Amino acid sequence: QVQLVESGGGLVQAGGSLRLSCAASGRTFGNYAMGWFRQAPGKARQLVAAIRWSGDIGYHADSVKGRFTISRDSAQNTVYLQMNSLRPEDTAVYYCAANEGGILLGYYAYWGQGTQVTVSA
Repeated sequence: QVQLVESGGGLVQAGGSLRLSCAASGRTFGNYAMGWFRQAPGKARQLVAAIRWSGDIGYHADSVKGRFTISRDSAQNTVYLQMNSLRPEDTAVYYCAANEGGILLGYYAYWGQGTQVTVSA
């Protein structure tokens, strides 16, 4: 059974940085894609960044390109989202998700519980 546990959220001022972590367990993730999504109040869930577990292909949404970076540590079975130059509009609950088909923009069947990121102006 896939388990995803996020950590690293919190309150930060605009312009600051946070690094989110997602500890993955329960499977061998070699063929998976891992994604970070976010959902702000009253808005749809949005894919922010994704990466194949092999690390050879990545994706970042236009709204975060140049500010956020997704990466993974295979030895630690952990996926990270480094967030720099944070803006108030980045405020949301951030979720880690896993896609066993390895398709970055595909269907994510497994989800973590989410971690709150709040950026103050």
